[in-house]
Amino acid sequence: MKQEIKVPSIGESISEVTLASWLVEDGAYVELDQPIAEFESDKATFELPAEFAGVITRSANEGDDIQIGAIVAYIETDAKKPTDTKVETQTASKQAETPKVVSTNETKSDSYATGTPSPAAKKILDEKNIPASDIKGSGVDGRITKEDAQKAEAPKSATSVPASTKPISPAIVAPTAVGLREERIEKLTRIRKTISRRLVEVKNQTAMLTTFNDVDMSAINEIRAKYKDAFYEQNGVGLGFMSFFTRAVCLALQKFPAVNAYITDENIIYHDYCDVSIAVSTEKGLVVPVIRNAETLSFAGIEREIKRLAVLARNNELSMQDMEGGTFTITNGGVFGSLMSTPIINQPQSAILGMHRVDERPVVINGNIEIRPMMYLALSYDHRIIDGKDSVSFLATVKSYLENPEKMLIAL
Repeated sequence: MKQEIKVPSIGESISEVTLASWLVEDGAYVELDQPIAEFESDKATFELPAEFAGVITRSANEGDDIQIGAIVAYIETDAKKPTDTKVETQTASKQAETPKVVSTNETKSDSYATGTPSPAAKKILDEKNIPASDIKGSGVDGRITKEDAQKAEAPKSATSVPASTKPISPAIVAPTAVGLREERIEKLTRIRKTISRRLVEVKNQTAMLTTFNDVDMSAINEIRAKYKDAFYEQNGVGLGFMSFFTRAVCLALQKFPAVNAYITDENIIYHDYCDVSIAVSTEKGLVVPVIRNAETLSFAGIEREIKRLAVLARNNELSMQDMEGGTFTITNGGVFGSLMSTPIINQPQSAILGMHRVDERPVVINGNIEIRPMMYLALSYDHRIIDGKDSVSFLATVKSYLENPEKMLIAL
């Protein structure tokens, strides 16, 4: 019996996915629950398991955009599972070992004649305006290679200028392009399309501003240096910057609820919890998994959750539930060396905190110039819901907690 395989529903807001790749060949026998295809949604990728055992017939191609519920394949359940592939394997092996006999005419037609440039060499010679007949090839059968073309120089007679002719100023002579100038076209992935669309929407639909501050990381560095080994032994995770920042943000959000709110057409939705989105860079683009109720977690709990989500993100195993929601976002451009940036809000959230690299800089402390490890902080916010006073005060509160970590132990 031929059974239909359809794209399953993966979320209320997802109506279409892209077939990223087939994991089985057309006509192959598949087992029950065997992954047969990989799909890409707006936020993540997921595998489609076989709902039946049998021979599969694919009905969609890689790269196709497919509606949820559409048929992508059929499985013939009455087909018998192949039991002996030894004969086929041996036959294929013999065919692979048998050398292919090429006729003399075929060899000649596939090779370059003496003095004929390769495609890459021809392109370079054309750009230099040098005839191929003027070049002696060093390749097989006297063919002109790319290296021959790159070394070739135009004959002096072609570049000499008659005495009666006024020479052209070197400043206006167009430089000769050397080397290959190739281009390639790649289809935008669904995740990249979504990122592009949402970033443009944020710029067009919000009154986004960014306020800056800097933070002295001396106290945090001292704590990490003193307790990092004991922390790891006790909790099984390292003590990083993100737990300090997440904790400081959660405490500040409870003092400035507008920064933790959403705005709709006519309403403001406030949250009495802190679901903190952590921006993670992956090969397919930026994703923002969420730490649920981060305000209730200890430093060790935050570090464990960050590590779990980061591993899932980099292994392309994040689920829709891992990324849905979020009331505030933290992004760390410092891991890539960024000194300062203006992060873009992650809608429908109203604010995002940008971390940056730590640099030793001279600062004035009690009238004296000292070298301290400093980090610039950037808070981008939606001015429609967050006033300037609240945004600046929120960032100053985060700074205060980070420069005095002991406050986080007794706050609230």
